[in-house]
Amino acid sequence: MEADPTPAPTPEVTAEQVKEAYKAFKKRLKLTRLDAESRIGVGPLSSGAGWGVTGIVPPHQFPAAVWDELVRQGKLKRQGGGLYSLAGN
Repeated sequence: MEADPTPAPTPEVTAEQVKEAYKAFKKRLKLTRLDAESRIGVGPLSSGAGWGVTGIVPPHQFPAAVWDELVRQGKLKRQGGGLYSLAGN
């Protein structure tokens, strides 16, 4: 029997909570990046470079244990100061 490639969540959080939190995190990161890049001075016709938003404060509607679980699974990484980023960045 093959091992499941996705580790089981810790007892205090459910797999559904982890899935929803990861989806919410990715959506908030995308919106934060779009907001930062839409500011004056960051467009293709300006001399400014992109803001390069890589980390955000995760949505507060999920407990800290969910974010710890996503870090444990390797989907997110801590950047310090309460910020998290996608592990692939």
